[in-house]
Amino acid sequence: MKTFSQKPADVTRKWYVIDASEATLGRVSTVVARLLIGKDKPTVTSHVDGGDFVIVVNAANLKVTGNKMLDKVYYRHSGHPGNLRARRLEEQMALNPTKVIEKAVYGMVPVNKLRDGRMKRLKIYAGAEHDHAAQKPEQLSLKESK
Repeated sequence: MKTFSQKPADVTRKWYVIDASEATLGRVSTVVARLLIGKDKPTVTSHVDGGDFVIVVNAANLKVTGNKMLDKVYYRHSGHPGNLRARRLEEQMALNPTKVIEKAVYGMVPVNKLRDGRMKRLKIYAGAEHDHAAQKPEQLSLKESK
């Protein structure tokens, strides 16, 4: 039996909708990263981008556990001395909640030449509406079983 190696022409992509208000930031991010990479497909090949499109809705209603709203800090630096800026998760959620999920998923996707293409297939919306009804996305539930 020969080893299967997926070709770029063989890739078929599906669309998924994930509701960010159903689970915590980490749970949502890991599921999104796995779908973007294509890890759940039997045709996964590391050098071919075979992942799916992911739409994340309700980013403004994202849940975090513990005291992360006050303790989690996002840093950015301009490259000039003394220009390190810090913003708490609470402030970032008020300013732009889509960036929180984008940054979390970006850190979970492998660092290689395929990373930018995978991140372009991620669509994040703060509210419940999205512009991708024509693609007939499949709803993916993240409700935690208790």
